[in-house]
Amino acid sequence: MGTVFAICIAYLFGSISSAILICRLMQLPDPRTQGSHNPGATNVLRLGSQKAAVLTLLGDTLKGLLPVLAAKWLGFSETTIALVALAAFLGHLFPLFFHFKGGKGVATTLGCLLALSWPAGLCWMGTWLLIALCSRYSSLASLIASALAPLYLWYATQSLAYVIAVTFMSVFLVLRHRRNIRQLLAGTESRLGK
Repeated sequence: MGTVFAICIAYLFGSISSAILICRLMQLPDPRTQGSHNPGATNVLRLGSQKAAVLTLLGDTLKGLLPVLAAKWLGFSETTIALVALAAFLGHLFPLFFHFKGGKGVATTLGCLLALSWPAGLCWMGTWLLIALCSRYSSLASLIASALAPLYLWYATQSLAYVIAVTFMSVFLVLRHRRNIRQLLAGTESRLGK
């Protein structure tokens, strides 16, 4: 019963859309109606507010970080902790409070990784920064870092449950970036700073 409750709370926590709420509070356009129409930090940045983008990034990261840390602190098994991480991530992608239309899950994946294993999370961040600085493509950096996340996590924890959960996240993340992948291949993807 405790496991089911923890998973449900993680999903509901993940369903809180940082981008939408912060844009409302800062009187910015709804990110679902502007730019890439994605309620995430990169699209909020496109709306012209670095502060709102940073707050969105922080909020989305905490949605993955806090439920997993809480599950660890409460002494749940690795399998339950992995399911809590996956539930928070799916809450971000398919939020109950916003008609099941959420973001792509990049920052929430990072939060989950940092909570599951901070070295794996730091490796993810390092990979993202390296690719983003070299290519200026946020989407490409997210795709490569997330593809490598299960390897980082296995090396850091040897936990099969954690690796399976993060592999599912990586697959969903790729699926959510289908449009970006097409634009990258066509050479029409927006670069950071543009």
